[in-house]
Amino acid sequence: MAHSPAAAPPTGPMPVLTTRPPWRETFASLRVNNYRRFAASNLVANTAVWMQRIAMDWLVLQLSHSVAAVGVTVFMQFTPMLLFGLWGGVIADRYSKQRLLVITQSSAAGLAALLAVLTLTGVIEVWHVYAISFGLGLVTVVDNPARQVFVNELVGPRYLRNAISLNSSIFQLGGLIGPALGGILITAVGGGWSFAINAVACLAVVVAVATLKRSELHASPAAPRGKGQLAEGIRYVHRKPVIFWSVVMVAVIAVFAFNMPVFLAAYANNVYHVGAQGYGMFNALVAAGALTGALASTRRTSVRLSMVVGTAAALGIVQALAGFAPGELAFGMLLICVGVGNLLFVTAANSLVQMSSNVQIRGRVISLYILVLLGGQALGGPLMGWIVEQVGPHTAMAISGLVPAAAAGVIAVLIARQASLRLRFGLRGRRPVIAIVNRAGKAGQTL
Repeated sequence: MAHSPAAAPPTGPMPVLTTRPPWRETFASLRVNNYRRFAASNLVANTAVWMQRIAMDWLVLQLSHSVAAVGVTVFMQFTPMLLFGLWGGVIADRYSKQRLLVITQSSAAGLAALLAVLTLTGVIEVWHVYAISFGLGLVTVVDNPARQVFVNELVGPRYLRNAISLNSSIFQLGGLIGPALGGILITAVGGGWSFAINAVACLAVVVAVATLKRSELHASPAAPRGKGQLAEGIRYVHRKPVIFWSVVMVAVIAVFAFNMPVFLAAYANNVYHVGAQGYGMFNALVAAGALTGALASTRRTSVRLSMVVGTAAALGIVQALAGFAPGELAFGMLLICVGVGNLLFVTAANSLVQMSSNVQIRGRVISLYILVLLGGQALGGPLMGWIVEQVGPHTAMAISGLVPAAAAGVIAVLIARQASLRLRFGLRGRRPVIAIVNRAGKAGQTL
C-alpha cells in the first residue's frame, strides 16, 4: 500500500501546529467574509434540516407503528449514495462547486415543500416519505462532496482545519436547536410545518451561496474530463494508508453506531414513553455533546490516524454503556458523551481525509468517504431496526457500540503490524504518556 508515483500529484504539506492555538483563534475562519455568510446560512439550514428529520422519523413511526420502518426511511435516504456516490465526487471535481450548491439546495427546497403540502393536507402515506427520502438522498450525492470541497475554496488552506471543525459545530448547533423545536412543533401543530420551514431555509442557502464574492474565492482547478476517473480515485485511496484505514473505520462506525434515530425512537416510544418531545430531547442531548466535541476539535494541534481509531474505540464503549443505563437520567448523560465522541471521531476522520488528499482528486476522495459514511447508515438503518425489534433497544444499543470498539482494536493491531509499531509507556513530568513508536524506538510518523 505504498504511495505510487504514478498516482495523482502528491499532497501538499499538512499544516501542523506545535502549540495549542489560543482561545481567540477558535473561530478564526469566520474572519473570512464569504465563509462567515456561508456559515450563517448553514446554521439556519441545519436547524431546519434537523427539525425535518425529527418530524419525518416520528411521522413514519406514527403512520406505521414500526421502529423498523424508521430504519427503512434511513435506508431510502442513504441508498442513492451507495448507488451513485462516487459519481458525485467526479461531478464536484469537474464543475463549479458554487453553482452545484445552488442547484442542490433549490432541489432540496422543492422536495421539502412537497412533503409539507402532502402532510398539511392530510394525504401523506409512508410510501410518500420513502420516495421523498430517496429524492433527498439523490440531492445529497452531489451536495455533500461539493459542500466539503467548497469549504477549501471559501477559506483556503490556512483556515481549512478550523473551518472543518466549525462546520461540524454549526451542524451540531442546528442539531441541538432543531430536534427540540421539531418536537414542540409536532406536539403543537404537527410535523408539516417543520417541512415548510426547511423549504424556506434551503432557499436562504441558495441566496447566500449565489451572492458570495467570487473574487475572494480560492478557486481549485477543475478536473478535466477523462476515462477511469472513478477508478483513479479508488486507487488513490487504496495507496494511502492514512486515508484507507480512516475510511474503513468510518464504514464500521456508520453501519453500527450512526443510527441513533432508530435507537432513540425505540427508547422514546417503547422504553421511557416520552413521546415526540422526549424523542426530540434525546436527539438534542446527543447534539449538545456533539457541539462540545466539535468545538473541542478546533483546539487540536494535529490530526493522526491513531486519533481516528482511538476516538472510534472510545465512542463504541460509551455507546455500549448507554445500552445498559439504569434510568432515563443516566441514559441522557451518556447520550451527551456519545455526542462528544461522535463529533471528535467525525472531525478527526474528515480533517485527515481532506488534508491528506491532493486538491485535484479531493472531490472523488471525499465522495468515497461520504459513500461509506452515508451508505453505511443506509445499510445499518434497517439492520439495527431489525435488531431492535428482535432483542430490544438495550441490547441493540450495546451491540451498536461493542462492534465498532472491537473493530477499532483489530484495525489498530493491523496498522501496528504493517508499520512495525509498538506502544511505549512513560511519564512527561507527572503526567503518564502512551506513545506509538517504531521498533527502533522512534516516534511513529505514519500515524
